[in-house]
Amino acid sequence: MSEERNTVERDRQLILEASKKGMLAKLGVYTRLSGPGWLQSAITLGGGSLASSLYLGILAGFALLWLQPLAMVLGVVMLSAIGYVTLSTGERPFDAINKHVNPVLGWGWAIATLMANLVWALPQFSLGTASLRENLLPATFGAGAMDVGTSKIVIGVGILVICAVVVWFYDTGGKGIKLFEILLKVMVAIIILCFFGVVIKMSVSEIDGKRVLDWAAIGHGIKPDLRLLTSPAHTFTQYIDAVDAKFQGFWTSMIVSQQRDVMVSAAATAVGINMTFLLPYSMLKRGWDRDFRGLAIFDLSTGLFIPFILATGCVVIASASQFHTQSIPPFLAVEDAEGRLVEAPADMQAAFYAAGGKHLQEKLGPEEFAKLSADQIRAKVTALPEKDRREIAKRVKGDGSLTVQADKVKGMYNKIAFSRVEKEMGTEAFGKLSEDEKLVRIAALPEADRKMASMLVKRDAFALANSLKPLTGKGFSHYVFGIGVVGMAISSIIILMLINGFVVCEMLGRPSTGWLYRLGCLAPGITGFCAPFIWSGGKAQFWLAVPTSVFGFMLIPIAYITFALVMNSKKLLGEHIPKGGRRLVWNVLMLLAAGLVGLGSVWNVWNKTHWYGIAAIGAFIALALVVHFARQSKTPVA
Repeated sequence: MSEERNTVERDRQLILEASKKGMLAKLGVYTRLSGPGWLQSAITLGGGSLASSLYLGILAGFALLWLQPLAMVLGVVMLSAIGYVTLSTGERPFDAINKHVNPVLGWGWAIATLMANLVWALPQFSLGTASLRENLLPATFGAGAMDVGTSKIVIGVGILVICAVVVWFYDTGGKGIKLFEILLKVMVAIIILCFFGVVIKMSVSEIDGKRVLDWAAIGHGIKPDLRLLTSPAHTFTQYIDAVDAKFQGFWTSMIVSQQRDVMVSAAATAVGINMTFLLPYSMLKRGWDRDFRGLAIFDLSTGLFIPFILATGCVVIASASQFHTQSIPPFLAVEDAEGRLVEAPADMQAAFYAAGGKHLQEKLGPEEFAKLSADQIRAKVTALPEKDRREIAKRVKGDGSLTVQADKVKGMYNKIAFSRVEKEMGTEAFGKLSEDEKLVRIAALPEADRKMASMLVKRDAFALANSLKPLTGKGFSHYVFGIGVVGMAISSIIILMLINGFVVCEMLGRPSTGWLYRLGCLAPGITGFCAPFIWSGGKAQFWLAVPTSVFGFMLIPIAYITFALVMNSKKLLGEHIPKGGRRLVWNVLMLLAAGLVGLGSVWNVWNKTHWYGIAAIGAFIALALVVHFARQSKTPVA
């Protein structure tokens, strides 16, 4: 402990001496001593940020580049307030909230964080496993090289061991914390460099003599445009105009609804509930106090904000350039001369469906097959499992260049197209159709509608890596992008484990060190290890993710409001309470952040659970009020 105290005192003297020398000297010292902000960066740059950035690019192109930086600014404001309160008082936030505000808020905050740690480790493990199998080491772990189950176990054990060893350093204190934070900084730097490298490579690439990236359009996308809450990105105009006038409103409403969902969701989730728990405890673990408040704000601004906007911005740019308003061939594709996937020629498609008809005849028998119309045959061939469709494609073109879209993509396309058919027919009539009849209706939609549906299909990180092959080369796109994705997954898992150790110790009233802390850290790693076997979509994701998301979304604005109240508590902060103009600025920024995040949270809860989630919010607030008034009634009157 004496070594840790000596380190803190040395750092304190560096800050105090630099403050006398001027701003440049102070910034130099702050850069050397930064740490907790980088931990925040390591958790926010995970699978969720990757997925949202990808879809922002697909949906709005460059037009929403401003959104994530704005959302993160609001998050940094609230995290700075949390840091200010913690460093000014020296009190552990969980105990301080329970004692000075409301134990319902304190325990709700801790339980929501615990749930988030355990559940959100699952998609991080899945993302890391998939990237290693598909991008980085397909020859070792990919299909044909190793049994799928075995490869998942081997990779899962490897990720768990790496993360556990890194977290172990943190518990050793002093030099261990320094080494841990250096490792995290390196990982965040690798993530940024990988995605930045992809964008730089794209910047110097050309197709048909034209630059791939339009930097003028990218520049316009940095300027906030709130019109996107009520109207589609302007780049959709020509495609909407090509649709029959009766259905232009349908596509406009769908795009606007999705844009609004993404915008509101980003405001609510830029800073997760577990990030609000990590920051104060990571600062206390380092021994920081009121002399480190300026460093804390600098640390968040540089260690969290800058890496976040660079990494997510690069993903949005890459995704927008490759996928925005680009229709994905509904089911059948070939590679063109540049290696891009394009829709197969009509004669090749006809050959595919002819071969598919023979496959169906073998499967159903001549008698059943003879009852099918041409449209039904086409629909049934389209609905075949991906494995069967690939086998049929090989019969048509033996060199393997004829490919078919994966079932996941087909399902997303069908869902969007079904809603267009339902709009035309009416819900009652549409509900009476069989699955085959629905597929036939999709095939009969005008090309402009089918194109709109295919534009709105979500793609994942691996689709983006594949799409970049013609521009960056197969090796560059797969390996550099793959390293960035694996870095995102592993860094997020490490921080989820770290936070969980803090939460478990706080809930049990024990110091955040020793075997209890390490076991608490290990819990998300163990649940995450199971991810590739249970986190594959469907019921597992629904029953784990939905209640966790709802509880987390519900608590985020409440946590923000709680810390805003604490920032104005004379009883807790005493002489350190902000005064005059500083207090006004803090309150305006905190109210803005809490208001927007509150709106986003209610929106997310409503979208996921409707009245059930709203009722849960009401019940939670009611319980907090009951406890508040019950405590007041027991307080002796002076």
